[in-house]
Amino acid sequence: TVADIIIAPDRVATFAIIGAGGFLGMDKNDVAIPIKQFKVEGTKFILPGATKEALKKMPPFVYAQ
Repeated sequence: TVADIIIAPDRVATFAIIGAGGFLGMDKNDVAIPIKQFKVEGTKFILPGATKEALKKMPPFVYAQ
């Protein structure tokens, strides 16, 4: 599930933030995926070739303070 979209200063969507891992929201790790890697099928964003294990191993995304 896409939780957030990062918009660059030039108003272009650059990254989607998705929750990886966890169970019922516990121990969830947000990761940033470049928008260009997604495919749109109907009303869904699809990340071809992605696995839960690969997403869990990605570095966590942390919002700037």
